[in-house]
Amino acid sequence: MIHEVDEMVKRLLSGGALASSGVEVHFDAPTRDWAARRNAPTIDAYLYDIREDTRRRERGATAVRDSRGVVLKRRQPPRWFRLSYLVTAWTKRAEDEHRLLSAVLATLLPHEILGPDELPPALRALGLSVPLTVAGVQSEARSFAEIWSALGGELKPSVDLVITVPFPSYPEYDAGPPVTEGAVVRVRGTDGTLADSPDRRHRAGHLSSPPPANAGAGGAPGDTRATGEARR
Repeated sequence: MIHEVDEMVKRLLSGGALASSGVEVHFDAPTRDWAARRNAPTIDAYLYDIREDTRRRERGATAVRDSRGVVLKRRQPPRWFRLSYLVTAWTKRAEDEHRLLSAVLATLLPHEILGPDELPPALRALGLSVPLTVAGVQSEARSFAEIWSALGGELKPSVDLVITVPFPSYPEYDAGPPVTEGAVVRVRGTDGTLADSPDRRHRAGHLSSPPPANAGAGGAPGDTRATGEARR
């Protein structure tokens, strides 16, 4: 699923204000060695953190329906994860990098929420929208200075992009077929037999045939009692 989110990020960063700009989009760790090999204007979206958003965790099961609305399966609700990208611009001049970062903001800011139609197939199948946070307040324990220190490079201006995506939970459970017939009740006589007992079919809150005339209070001659015997 992460690689599909990468494709979605690349598509976003290649459109908008950056469309037809010829700027390359990479997902490499921006180390000193990597930066030294850059010969063309580049935007790097480095995935530096993956963390579950526990506030979105749900319990229970959700129904999977067909085109007629019939329940086919039941599955556990998806788990939501926050994928944090460190977006940086790389050129020969700082002014050009700032222009690229400005174009990155202009491209990403209109996309606060991505609908199912804008998502890769695996995410689209869940029918859920995906929120984006661009240059928000950093709430993680580590700071950007620590991230750059771990990468072995110097602190550089960047845009923090956080995408909260659902990851499907497994397994799925097959649902039973829908009930197509109502319950059928037959009245058993005092001798325990079902002879000449009409079916009383219960459907949608009513009886399809009236109770037999001899179904009275128990103990009287000819009385019968309901056994609660039913079939589908």
